[in-house]
Amino acid sequence: MQRVYDFFRRHPTWVDSFWAVTLSVFTLAVMTADPAFAKPTGYFVVPVVVGLGLVVALRRRMPEKMLVLAAVTGLAQLVVDVSINPSDFALMVIVYTVAAQDSPRWARSLALIGGFSAATLAQIRWPSENASAGQQIFLTVVLTVPFVLAWVLGDSVRTRRAYFAQLEERAMRLEKEREAQSKVAVAAERARIARELHDVVAHNVSVMVVQADGAAYVLDAAPDQAKQALSTISTTGRQALAEMRRLLGVLRTGDDPESGEYVPQPDVGQIEELVEQVRKAGLTVDFKIEGTPRPLPSGVELTAYRIVQEALTNTRKHGGPEVGASVRLVYFDDGLGLLVEDDGRGAPRDVYEDGGADGQGHGLIGMRERVGMVGGTLDAGPRPGGGFRISALLPLKTG
Repeated sequence: MQRVYDFFRRHPTWVDSFWAVTLSVFTLAVMTADPAFAKPTGYFVVPVVVGLGLVVALRRRMPEKMLVLAAVTGLAQLVVDVSINPSDFALMVIVYTVAAQDSPRWARSLALIGGFSAATLAQIRWPSENASAGQQIFLTVVLTVPFVLAWVLGDSVRTRRAYFAQLEERAMRLEKEREAQSKVAVAAERARIARELHDVVAHNVSVMVVQADGAAYVLDAAPDQAKQALSTISTTGRQALAEMRRLLGVLRTGDDPESGEYVPQPDVGQIEELVEQVRKAGLTVDFKIEGTPRPLPSGVELTAYRIVQEALTNTRKHGGPEVGASVRLVYFDDGLGLLVEDDGRGAPRDVYEDGGADGQGHGLIGMRERVGMVGGTLDAGPRPGGGFRISALLPLKTG
């Protein structure tokens, strides 16, 4: 059944043709039973009925042309004295169709004028017998109303279609803009991460180079082999440092290399200072550390700090007045857990469903990028009872 329905939806002209044939056959059956059909004017019934049937059959393929054909056929019906018959229903159908389609103004105006005048012209041409003038006027009004309603209904359908088409176009445009903004945000975030990771990696590699160079001068046991091994370490370290800088330069395509400002990276130990800064800015924050603090990989330290920083920033932006927050750092045997919660009104839906939003529209995107780079997991969303929650687990082994 569904296939039949889909077929008819794809071929509306076939449906219209079926109803046109049905209407024409029914009209001819009624008209031939009328004694007036034997009059000379009765021979014009067939052309009139066929013309109006053609209007119904092709109304959606050629609405303007069928409107003109309907007007000509209707005037011919008045001239040759073919009285009102069932096929005249086609006039009401074409009035609706033209009003519902995106037709030119002249066509819609002609359809409206025809709808107003059809009943009046019919009453003038074939007045009701034994009816007073008041009755004639009342009957004319009653017969005019369906034509006017057909035009109004068609115009409403056309307006609704245009409205939905505009909404779809706007939604598609917004989706494309959002995708473009997301790509720009990801590129900008990776460039920023590249600048920060430069310090993390470059510092470790630089220490390795310095230590290896120092050992090459002070180590006396097995001097030849030790010096060769340490020399290899030193060479490898320098090559790794150069290669890392080259790769970071690729990530930072579009930035001015001379404008990159490399500063010491924050770590977990500075989260408490960050919380104090936020408190001074007017946000109530409860900060606790669970477990035994210990040194962590540089990438994990930096990621933890940035997550807390971004989470508190979102709390200030989206939490509303008098909002409070809590920050928990939990040291596990194999990782670091972070939990940042607030009791505010929560972030907008697109913050946690469409990637996140910071000052430039993509805060959670940056969080997920960072957590993914160290092999961790991030969960962000509304908090039961109100507010917002960000939970992250950062493993100690990032490789």
